[in-house]
Amino acid sequence: MAKKAAAKKPEVEKALTPAQAEREENRKAKEKVAKKKARIKANREKQREETAADAERRLLAPMSYCGMPPQDEDGLTMPPFPAECMRLGFPVKVMGAPELKSNDTRGWRLNPHLRVSLGYLCDIFAYLRAHDIRMYRMSSDLAPYHTHPDMPQFHGMVEESRDELAHVGAMARAQGLRLSFHPSQYIVLNSDNEALTRKSIADLESQAMMLDYMELPPEAIMVVHVGGAYGNRELGTANWVKTWPRLSERVQRRLVLENDDIRFSAADVLSVHERTGVKCVFDYQHHWCFNPEGLEMVNTLSRFLKTWPTGVRPKMHYSCARTEMREMKRRNRKTGLLEDVLMPPIWTGHADFNNPFETITFLRSIQHLETDVMLESKAKDLSLIRLRNDLARYAPELAARYGVTAKDAAEDVEEVAEEELVEA
Repeated sequence: MAKKAAAKKPEVEKALTPAQAEREENRKAKEKVAKKKARIKANREKQREETAADAERRLLAPMSYCGMPPQDEDGLTMPPFPAECMRLGFPVKVMGAPELKSNDTRGWRLNPHLRVSLGYLCDIFAYLRAHDIRMYRMSSDLAPYHTHPDMPQFHGMVEESRDELAHVGAMARAQGLRLSFHPSQYIVLNSDNEALTRKSIADLESQAMMLDYMELPPEAIMVVHVGGAYGNRELGTANWVKTWPRLSERVQRRLVLENDDIRFSAADVLSVHERTGVKCVFDYQHHWCFNPEGLEMVNTLSRFLKTWPTGVRPKMHYSCARTEMREMKRRNRKTGLLEDVLMPPIWTGHADFNNPFETITFLRSIQHLETDVMLESKAKDLSLIRLRNDLARYAPELAARYGVTAKDAAEDVEEVAEEELVEA
C-alpha cells in the first residue's frame, strides 16, 4: 500500500480561466497593498511612540541630551574659528531643522523649566557645529516665567539650574560659539510706569545672571532698544539715562543699546552712550529707516564700534528690506465682507534672504572695521548659509574675512536644479 501511495502521481492543477486569473491577480494586488498599508501604519505608530517617549525623556531628564562632544587636546569640540575672521550669526529659530525647539514653551500649568530649554539648546548647538556657525542669539524666553510677579514657584529656576548653565556654557566655549540675548519689546527702561521699569530690570537681571552662570566672555551681551518716545525723544533718552544707575554691575556689563527703526535714531543712541557709557549695537536697516539727523552710514557704524571696550569684538545687526507685495485681508466698507487686497511692502520689514549685491557692497565698505554680524533676515540660518555661498561666488575676496571655506562655494540646490531643467 505504501508503494502504491508513493507511486501515485500528484494531481495536476486545473488551468484558470481568464476571468479567474484576473480575479486572482486582483486579489494578490489588493493583498499587497493591504500589507504595505499595514507596514506604514505600524511604522507610523512606532514613530509616534518613539517621539512620545523622547518628549517624555526630554521633560524628565533634559540634560541627558547635553553630553559634551569629543574634545581635542585643547578642549575644543571643533577647529578654532580664526581670530582675524568676523562671525556671522542668526537669531533663535532654526529654519533648516524646524523640529528643533529654542525654549520650553509649555504653559505655566505644566511647570516649564529652564533645564528643559537648556536641553533644547544643546540640540541647536549640535546643528551649529554641523554647519560651522559660530554666533547665535538665544531665545529671551529661555527661563519661562522666571520673573513673573504672580508666579513665585518659577523664581528659583535660574539658581536651581546653575550647574546645567555652567555645562552648556562650557559646550559653547568649546565650539567657539558667541551667544547673546535680545530681550523682548516689553523690556522698557525709560517708562514712566514704575512697575514696568521694575519688571524690565528684573528680566535683564535674570538674563545677565544666566550669561554669568554660563561663564561666557564679555562678548556675550543683551541687546535692548531705548523704549517708548512718548512724543518726546529727548525726554525718552533722558529717562533711559535716569534708569541706568539702577542697573546692577552685571547688567551694565552685559547691556548693549540698539538704534531702532521708528523712534530712536543712531544719534539718540550715541547721546545715551555719552551720558552712561553703555555699549551700542548698530542696526543697518534701522538706520536706513530712521535717520532724521542724516548721519553717514559707515562713519556712524565706526562710532558705534568705538563704544565697546578694547579686547571685546563688537557686533552689529544686518538685514535687507522686504520688497514683496503683501497680501492682506481688509473688510469692504460697502459689503462688510473680508477681501484679499494687495499692499506695497513696508521697508521696516525684514527680507527672507539678504540681497547678495546690496550686502556685498556694504561689507566691502566696512572692510577696515572689525565687527561680527548678526543677520536678522527671516530665513535665519538658511539665509546665513546662502550668504556664505554668495560671498564665495560673487565676492571671493571677502570670503576669507568671514571664515568662508571652499566647501561653502557650492551652488544652491535650487540653482543647480534650474540649470538641469534648462539643459533638459
